[in-house]
Amino acid sequence: MKTTFLFFLALLINLSTIHAQEEAKPVGDPIVFETSHEGTFHGVKMRYKAISGETHLKNESGEPIAALWSTAYLKEDPNPGKRPVTFIFNGGPGSASVWLHMGVFGPKVVNVDSDAKEDDGAAPFEVIHNDLALLDITDLVFVDPIGTGFSTVIGKGKTEDFWGLMEDARSIAQFMRLWITQHQRWQSPKYIAGESFGTTRAAAVTAALEGGGQTMALNGLILISQALDYHGSTSAHDNIASYFTYFPTMAATAWYHGKAGQGKRLQDFVQEAREFAYGEYLTSLYMGNQLSTSEKSAVASKISYFLGLNPEYVLRSENRILTSRFKKELLRAEGKTIGTLDGRYLGEEGDQTADRPTLGDPSSYSIDAAYTAALNDYFAQILKVKVDRPYLTSNRNIGGKWNWRPVPQGAYWEPSYVNVARSLGESMRRNKDLKVMVANGYYDLITPFLDAEYTFARHDIPMDRVKMTYYEGGHMMYNHKPDFEKLVKDIREFMGSK
Repeated sequence: MKTTFLFFLALLINLSTIHAQEEAKPVGDPIVFETSHEGTFHGVKMRYKAISGETHLKNESGEPIAALWSTAYLKEDPNPGKRPVTFIFNGGPGSASVWLHMGVFGPKVVNVDSDAKEDDGAAPFEVIHNDLALLDITDLVFVDPIGTGFSTVIGKGKTEDFWGLMEDARSIAQFMRLWITQHQRWQSPKYIAGESFGTTRAAAVTAALEGGGQTMALNGLILISQALDYHGSTSAHDNIASYFTYFPTMAATAWYHGKAGQGKRLQDFVQEAREFAYGEYLTSLYMGNQLSTSEKSAVASKISYFLGLNPEYVLRSENRILTSRFKKELLRAEGKTIGTLDGRYLGEEGDQTADRPTLGDPSSYSIDAAYTAALNDYFAQILKVKVDRPYLTSNRNIGGKWNWRPVPQGAYWEPSYVNVARSLGESMRRNKDLKVMVANGYYDLITPFLDAEYTFARHDIPMDRVKMTYYEGGHMMYNHKPDFEKLVKDIREFMGSK
């Protein structure tokens, strides 16, 4: 028994020693890969360098706690001090910047089916030169938040230091200041382009950059598929706002699939649905069971007209159609399921009796293999990146551990919908030059375009500096080639270029 005790005591001492050694293990220098390239963008032939690598984020004691990975494309310019620079990130939370990088902004992009009719299948995938990349007018910095891409905690860092609404914003703001200082770009016009939760992050980062003793004022935000106030982008029972905000998007999707509004232009049918949503439909939602049976039936008939659903099904749903059910019900007779990120995409599922999709989102699994392979191959072959850890295009572990509290731990707070819209309005009023572009896809069934209009209409945002744009695509409207071209054109105009 004494021998057993001594064995376990020795084991514990050994484990403690190993743990102490791990804690004391020094953090090496940041890994950085730099390559030189040339290309023609918008007819402008130019040389540029790509810098892909780590930036060490530090705590108040100056100790490294995270290695944040970014990929920057910088035009070779002897005097870049006042050249615009755009910081770009995706959303999630838990998504790397691969989608905007290989989808629309990078010098190389992956080619997926523009008409959303074919799955990406398996390798090889086509990667093409992006003639429309914005490198002729701005340098580009793609940012992978901690836990995504190659970005990871190091030293004494902990995931909880970064996996939260405010924590994430502080870390990105710290990175931006470090990058701007290192590259001597404090006088450069500065933009952020974010997608989905990346727009939530963009507003939070904008506010974070106003403090910390190093105020950095931004020139513009490009919000692709905005999500500033989750009240209008959370399709759930008893959330009256969501029935109304998703309605025109479902109508547009029904139009696309030939189930409603035939013979009418998309924009005209969408406007008709928008007016019904703001008027009779919103009133009926708030009236609820105070409506008579005949009044409910009349509303159900109009909903059926717009959404292409059976009036009896609509009435059984109490005139409240969740997007998850709409995606399964619209083409149930054809055995098809509608995409979430983009309602143009269709999937075929084995379970034809379910009330919502069971296989996943066809607008996601129809493109994700292509994006993942393209980015990894591009890093290895073109940017000569060699790292001994996987590049995580998405990290599902982050969502369950994410801290949504907008206040410090210990401060009183009751759970509510995430909302950074008013904060953005305040930032715009403190910075007269901050302008915002909001890009909306008509077939986006996760962040609907009416929610963007609803959000910006009621949070004291200076609308004379907001530009709303619309596209006949979905959440990632750039996967639709005509929208790719229109989005780039709109961004160039927004940034003051042609």
